Amino acid sequence: MASVVIVGAQWGDEGKGKVVDLYTEFADIVVRYSGGSNAGHTLVVDGQKLVTHLVPSGVVRAGKKCVLGDGMVIEPEVLLKEIRELKGKGLLQSDADLLVSARAHVILPYHKEIDALREEGKGALGTTKRGIGPAYEAKAGRRGIRAGDLLREGRLRELLTRNLEELNPYVERLGGTAFALEPLLAEALAAGAELKRYLADTSRYLYRAHKSGRDILFEGAQGTLLDVDHGTYPYVTSASTVAAGACSGSGLGPTTIDAVIGICKAYTTRVGGGPFPTELKGAMDARLRRTGEEFGATTGRPRRTGWLDVAALRYAVRVNGLSGLAMTKLDVLRGVSPIKVCVGYRVGGKPQDEIPLDPEDIVQAEPIYEDLEGFAEEIQSKREFDDLPAGARRFVRRVEALAETPIYLISVGPSRSETIVLRNPFRG
Repeated sequence: MASVVIVGAQWGDEGKGKVVDLYTEFADIVVRYSGGSNAGHTLVVDGQKLVTHLVPSGVVRAGKKCVLGDGMVIEPEVLLKEIRELKGKGLLQSDADLLVSARAHVILPYHKEIDALREEGKGALGTTKRGIGPAYEAKAGRRGIRAGDLLREGRLRELLTRNLEELNPYVERLGGTAFALEPLLAEALAAGAELKRYLADTSRYLYRAHKSGRDILFEGAQGTLLDVDHGTYPYVTSASTVAAGACSGSGLGPTTIDAVIGICKAYTTRVGGGPFPTELKGAMDARLRRTGEEFGATTGRPRRTGWLDVAALRYAVRVNGLSGLAMTKLDVLRGVSPIKVCVGYRVGGKPQDEIPLDPEDIVQAEPIYEDLEGFAEEIQSKREFDDLPAGARRFVRRVEALAETPIYLISVGPSRSETIVLRNPFRG
C-alpha cells in the first residue's frame, strides 16, 4: 500500500499529466486536490493527444477511480463537457469511476466575468480568466457555493441572491453587465441534476480506501512557485499547489502520505506575468519554445522559457519535502551546448542559494550559472539510463547533486513509452 503525491516543482506546465499517467498503473485511485480548469494536463497515449482540465489524468487507464477533492473549484459546465468527451473516447466507461466532492466549490459565470474584467485593467496578473481567483475569494469570504448546494433549490436561490447583491455593483464598476438571478439559478440547477450521480463525501471515501490498503495517487495542479503562500506572490494562483495541499484538499491527514515526487523540466517555463530570473530572449528562447511545443494547454499562450533554475528547484524540494524528482523534456535539450544551469543568485551583490522571498529581490536577482556539456545524439529511443549519451547523463547527475534529491524518472519524449524509470515510489 502506498499514497504518493505528485507536485509541480516549478511554475507549472512541468509535464505532470504524463508522469501521473505512468504512475497510475500502480495506483487504484487518482485524486485532484486543488485548482480548477486553469490546469491543463497533456497526455500522449498510443499516438493520441488528450488534454484534461478537471478529471484526473488517471482516467486514461481502465478501472481506475478518479476523485475531484474538497479543495478544488469546479466549473460545472466544463466538467460536464469533459465527461462527455471522455465517454465519447471510451475513456470513462462507468459513472462509478468518477467521484466529485460535494464540498468542492463551484465556479459560476460571475466569477469568470470578474476575472476577465480584472485582466483588462491595471495590475493584470496574467490569469487564465477561468474564474479561479474569484471563486476562491468567495470560498474564503464564506459566501461560496459548493457542488452539493446545486441540489438544493431553496438554499441555492438564497446564496445566489446574496452573491448578486454584493457582486453586481462591482461587476458594473469594472465595466461589465449585471447578472440576473433566474437564468443563473436555472443553469446551476440543471448542472446539479447532471452532476448528482457523481457527488459524494470524497474525504470519507478516501479514508476508507486508505484503511483498506488501496494505493492512492494525488495529482497536483500548477507548480510550487505558483502556490498562494509559498510562490512568487502576487503572481500566483489562489490555491495550495504544494504537497501539503494534498491533505487539506482531499481530507486525508499527513500521516497517510508515503512519498512526494516533484516534476521539473530540464529547463524552466512560465506563463503569464511575474518575475523569471533565468528567462531567455532571442534565438534560444524561440528554439526551446518550438522544440518543446511550449504553448499553454489551457490558453494556448506561448510560454516564457529559461534555463533550469536549480536554486528555485532547491526551494521546491524544501517546501514540499520531496522524496525525489521526475525530469521531463530532456530530449528538448538535444543539440544545445553548453547547457546552462542556475545554481544561485546575486541579490544586491550578495550570493543567495534559493529563490528570494521578496518580489522586488526576485526581479533584481542576477542568476549564477554553471555551464554543462550538452549532447547531440537522439535520446527518444533510450530506455536505460546507461544508454543515454555521456552529456545527458552528466547533466542529470549534476542536477541531482545540486538539488540534493534523487531523480526517479526521466522523460525523453512525449509518449508514455518514452521514459526511463530509475525508481518507483509505489515500490519503495
